[in-house]
Amino acid sequence: MDERILLIGFGNMGQALVRGWLDRGVPPARLRIVDPAESARAAASELGIAAGADLAAASFDDGPPDIVLLAVKPAQLDAALRASSGALGEAPLYLSIAAGKPIASMTAVLGPRAAVIRAMPNTPAAVGRGMTVLAASERVDARQRAAADELMRAVGATAWVPDEGLMDAVTAVSGSGPAYVFLLIECLARAGVAAGLDAELARTLATATVAGAGAYAERSGADPAVLRRKVTSPGGTTEAALGVLMADDGLARLVERAVLAAADRSRALSGS
Repeated sequence: MDERILLIGFGNMGQALVRGWLDRGVPPARLRIVDPAESARAAASELGIAAGADLAAASFDDGPPDIVLLAVKPAQLDAALRASSGALGEAPLYLSIAAGKPIASMTAVLGPRAAVIRAMPNTPAAVGRGMTVLAASERVDARQRAAADELMRAVGATAWVPDEGLMDAVTAVSGSGPAYVFLLIECLARAGVAAGLDAELARTLATATVAGAGAYAERSGADPAVLRRKVTSPGGTTEAALGVLMADDGLARLVERAVLAAADRSRALSGS
């Protein structure tokens, strides 16, 4: 990529993204960081990237940025948009990873002609195994869409939704999903202790099992139900456990309720 990329906000997700870009060969000279925190600017400096506390201090020598990636907290997004709009106008592609902030709220600040993409990454992006779902405004062209996809693929897989309204469901499944998996690890480890295992061993077994099963499901490409049946011998231990988990009031119903609750909360927070 030869686009000039301005990153506003350099917290955990911003740093994960930048490391992914550098690993993929994006030159540090094509990047600029804006963050008021001295520690964030120091982290950028360690990576060889020019950083400043404001837009003026982090400008490019050869022109304005082609892409402005907004990696700030949702409550800070409007202020960041106002500052960048005043300095840069509608010309760049604005790519936001601020949770719960719809495209309409961004174009209300930037103007109706602004090209805006809303992205929802998740925390496994920190280890290059994230899942990012994106939605684009009508002003985004094919080149900008491809550039945004490439940027987010630096930290994992990507998918696009044609209807931004689906982002609430996306948030409930992949955005919040890592927390559900962490809870599964907690519960599986506690159950191991209840069955007689040492706590450290139980946690090791639970973590490795969840990580391995997820990798196996991803690499095989098979329907998870098929994989489940392959490891379930009639009358065996797995079948005994699944008899509890797959009861009418078992795991499937509980997860459905949890995802719907998260989606409802996402709609309420975004005003959709």
